Amino acid sequence: MTKYVVNSGGISRSPDKGESYYREIVKDLGPNPKILFCFFASARERWEGKFSRYIKGFTELLDEKTRPTFDLAFPHSFAEQVKTADAVYIHGGDDHLLLYWLRQFDLPTLWNGKVVATNSASSDALSQHFWAVDWRQCMDGLGVLPLKFIPHYEGWDDPEDTRDPINWLAAKQELADYGDRSLPIYALREGEFEVFITD
Repeated sequence: MTKYVVNSGGISRSPDKGESYYREIVKDLGPNPKILFCFFASARERWEGKFSRYIKGFTELLDEKTRPTFDLAFPHSFAEQVKTADAVYIHGGDDHLLLYWLRQFDLPTLWNGKVVATNSASSDALSQHFWAVDWRQCMDGLGVLPLKFIPHYEGWDDPEDTRDPINWLAAKQELADYGDRSLPIYALREGEFEVFITD
């Protein structure tokens, strides 16, 4: 059994600043869960900085009884690192870059029995089909979860993005018409998450 905690992104902009999301990740893992942070969706030179910031942010939102330990994922040791982790948290970022790295592993067999937490691009990656906010088009994910996904729904706010605002209803319809039309669409607003349990 694998538990997936699928977040839309924009975690810090949720009303509780991500507290319910982070607590869901460690729920039922005991007082000292081992968390593997994966930043494959970001440029390599940013991993250590993100790792430090996420450790701080993660631990600040947990209760005092939960004191996780953390590890930083690397492609060459990812499979072994997953084996010793209780939860794998895959950060968002560049859809193409993340899909490149994740396609090299036997997922979801690798993390069977673990908690897998995602947000934004990593939630896209686990879906069958998704609407990419960066590319503003439908794309195919890894199909780990039988669903369609739209991250940051009605909330994308990047000051460096000089394009016209996203037409979210049109994006949702485009995704509905794309690929397997029988799949449910999860268009989550920023900070929202869903939990899926698979055998």
